[in-house]
Amino acid sequence: MKVQKLQLPLQTFSLIAGFMVWVIISSLMPFIKEDISLTPGQLSLVTAVPVILGSILRVPIGYWTNKYGARKIFSISFILLIFPVYFISIADSLTDLLIGGLFIGIGGAIFSVGVTSIPKYYPREKHGLVNGIYGAGNIGTAVTTFSAPVLAVKFGWQTTVQLLIILLIAFAVLNFFLGDKKEPKVNTPLMQQIKSVYKNPKLWFLSLFYFLTFGAFVAFTIYLPNFLVSHFELDKVDAGMRTAGFIVLATAMRPIGGWLGDKFNSFKILMIVFTCLTLSGLLLAFTPSLLLYTIGCLAIAFFAGIGNGTIFKLVPLYFSKQAGIVNGIVSAMGGLGGFFPPLILSILFNLTGHYAIGFMALSQVALASLIIVIMMYYQENLELAKNVINHTAEAILITDIEGKILNVNPAFTAITGYDSSEMIGQTPRVLQSGKHKKEFYQMMWDTIKVKGFWQGEIWNKKKTGELYLQWLTISAVKNEAGEVKNYVGMFSELSRDDKGHLA
Repeated sequence: MKVQKLQLPLQTFSLIAGFMVWVIISSLMPFIKEDISLTPGQLSLVTAVPVILGSILRVPIGYWTNKYGARKIFSISFILLIFPVYFISIADSLTDLLIGGLFIGIGGAIFSVGVTSIPKYYPREKHGLVNGIYGAGNIGTAVTTFSAPVLAVKFGWQTTVQLLIILLIAFAVLNFFLGDKKEPKVNTPLMQQIKSVYKNPKLWFLSLFYFLTFGAFVAFTIYLPNFLVSHFELDKVDAGMRTAGFIVLATAMRPIGGWLGDKFNSFKILMIVFTCLTLSGLLLAFTPSLLLYTIGCLAIAFFAGIGNGTIFKLVPLYFSKQAGIVNGIVSAMGGLGGFFPPLILSILFNLTGHYAIGFMALSQVALASLIIVIMMYYQENLELAKNVINHTAEAILITDIEGKILNVNPAFTAITGYDSSEMIGQTPRVLQSGKHKKEFYQMMWDTIKVKGFWQGEIWNKKKTGELYLQWLTISAVKNEAGEVKNYVGMFSELSRDDKGHLA
């Protein structure tokens, strides 16, 4: 098997390993808090801290992956993770957990490696699917959430944490020997890449979308185990299995979301995603029974998973030359989306005694995202129409119903010599050659009123004063009510030979 073909499975399993480490504290928190006394606020902080570095580091790691390749970044990351994992296994205070938890954030930061590296090996039309498959590596959170409580019951939570060191060594070795040494590199300076994208509103819209979808995934992953134990009084293993079910569903839907992004319009898919997240947040805000709460959580897992896969189809669509840095920024925002909600939920619970306001906030952010994605969808259609007009070989001019020119395309300028600044606000009369009588133009507009269009040969005049013959089509553009709103003229110059015949 060629080295290139190995990269998708190798990097996907590497992400699984990294995410297994990333959530080890939240998965074992019901056990850890029995040995280390923590207040509810401290507990929320400890479980959220790994998300900080796991989010911030995604930006430079995306850049470093483009510069040095996935092989080196994965290998170094797994070696570095050994130290905080061991430190957590011997922790006996809040400070120890915070320090160790901060640095195991590296396990979440390596997400940027694959989304930057993997698309280099596949055509654009498969980027949604392959990024979705790679992103399914977040199943590692489910593996830990399911297995860690079971192992902790048998061996103790400290030994369970130390077992991860074996996993880290194994994947550091696998990436060193099986990673692609010849991966294509991009050496554009980091600040140059950031300056080229940070003013683009699409970057921040995509970041908001991922802040919501991946943030919801991370937040529920670290929030559910302890919440199910404390609020619904489930036992620790049951809570872990239910959380694992949430993670498995969200993870399974991620490659499906990427595939849907390849096959259909990504904006329409995101409209459905944000509509359903809005409704799910509303359901959870009313603090339902365990059954309804389960339905609401699974709905969030289902649609957040689809959203996670679809969003990374859009990144290379808009930022093909800056994919590394943009993937890093977008995924960083997603990680931060998992940091704040558990803290906010904890604060709100202490203030109000319930989580309703927090879940209502989730619903409203989803609603705002829905509005933005609808706007982007129609903006995309407008940009497509603009590109068609600007790149067509025929000259085009658009007027209002009074005949004032609203726009002309580059082909119009090439033929007539007039640019858009000279023509907008004028009427097509400036182009008249003087070779046609008034009756000719009257017949033209009478035909347009009856048929909706006119086409034929007509003499017009260029900016230089040169007369030329063109083939012109004028069409009336109507709205849904059948009213004429614009007229569009499309023409091309007809060339003649030395004897005056059409060539």
